[in-house]
Amino acid sequence: MVLELKQQLKLAQKLVMTPQLRQAIKLLQLNRLELTDALQAEIEQNPLLEEAVDEPDAGIVSDTLAAQEPEPPSENQVTTQVPGDSSATIAEINWADYTNNFDSDLSFSRETPPADAPSQFDFISSAPGLTAYMQWQITDLDLNEQETDIAMFIIGNLDRHGFFRADLNDITAYAKCDEETAARVLQLFQQLDPPGIGARDIRESLLLQLERKGLADSLAYRIVRDHMNLLETRNYPMLARKTGTTVRAVTREFETITELTPFPGNRFSNEQINYIVPDVYVYKVDSDFVIQLNNDGLPNLQLSSDYLRLLKLNKELNPESRGYLKEKQRSAEWFIKSLQQRQRTIYRVMESILKFQRDFFEDGPGKLKPLILRDVAKDIDMHESTVSRVTSNKYAHTPQGIYELKYFFSTAVATGDGDTVASESIRVRIRQLIGEEDPAKPLSDNKISRILSGENIKVARRTVAKYRDQMGILPVKFRRKK
Repeated sequence: MVLELKQQLKLAQKLVMTPQLRQAIKLLQLNRLELTDALQAEIEQNPLLEEAVDEPDAGIVSDTLAAQEPEPPSENQVTTQVPGDSSATIAEINWADYTNNFDSDLSFSRETPPADAPSQFDFISSAPGLTAYMQWQITDLDLNEQETDIAMFIIGNLDRHGFFRADLNDITAYAKCDEETAARVLQLFQQLDPPGIGARDIRESLLLQLERKGLADSLAYRIVRDHMNLLETRNYPMLARKTGTTVRAVTREFETITELTPFPGNRFSNEQINYIVPDVYVYKVDSDFVIQLNNDGLPNLQLSSDYLRLLKLNKELNPESRGYLKEKQRSAEWFIKSLQQRQRTIYRVMESILKFQRDFFEDGPGKLKPLILRDVAKDIDMHESTVSRVTSNKYAHTPQGIYELKYFFSTAVATGDGDTVASESIRVRIRQLIGEEDPAKPLSDNKISRILSGENIKVARRTVAKYRDQMGILPVKFRRKK
């Protein structure tokens, strides 16, 4: 075999994504909060882009009206702004009250504090996590160096629920101590706040809490200690036979147990709350629906008049500077065009969803119809991938609540008369049936399947179980109350 170099001509068709096309696709799939950050970043790095502050209507701006079709249908006209308080009704904030200096009146010497004095912002408190809270408590215990080391090891092995995810052998191997010392420190640790901290499982957590309440000799303690499996399934008759008591007594003790906290460490969670900002609003005005894009907080973009004026001065700019500004001008124009295209696409997709799912906006989730991406893409003459990007991580504020745009797409399930119903509507019906069931005799999956069949909806028992699991609803044995 001989290796040699050859020149060949090859003609092929391929899709090459330009940087501008990548930018347009990226803007399309950003949600409302991410878009705000992207606009600010683009303004910072492109000198030709600026925010129109004094005259919002001047220049090339990305307002809602620019996102409309040239002649939108009269029944879906976009309002000029979202109803609410105007900025004129909000009182002026005196930011001088929030300067990063102490007020001189607070100084005991009646003198202005030094520049390196601590700020009032340095004293803003935050809720301590579980680890910090437990470390603070063990400082008040009379522990020697080895016992303190063991206590810190226990804290380091707590999960977010407050459970100790190790055993005594791990403690002895770490601290080089005997098992008696490890057990004593763990027992001392379990007496701290919150009750149940340091337990190995839910059963031990409940037992520790009952002991803290002085109920170590109660029927509730015996039920948790010896019959946890029957307690989980709420088998009250069997619990009464096993404990030699009545069903009424078992039920009364169960109420005591339900007042306990199975996961003692959960209330110390420092997980951040993710707030949802709707990308589009849908209002009902009389008998029609009005679509309004959410542009609150988004800067109105325009080309910098100063740099455009500078580009007209041929003699005062060298070729390198002129080329740089021309490139930034093209980039800014394309960015504004991509932003307007994004807003126009969201509007068209929401308009199409409103047309297909009008019954939902009128009467709620129970009227949701089967809908797939292809239906909307065909309706607005776009590709399915474009519709998928638009509906991902975007939310709509509707008369029925806030929903992700993906929520309006649901698969079809056949009915007895040959029609179809959306799977989400079936989930809503299952949730409604379970919410109205008798707690003493909850509905089984098979019973729910028969009820739906009586309503002309053919759903198998395993499908009901799947939908129930997806909604986080417990099986029938865990829902039984009495």
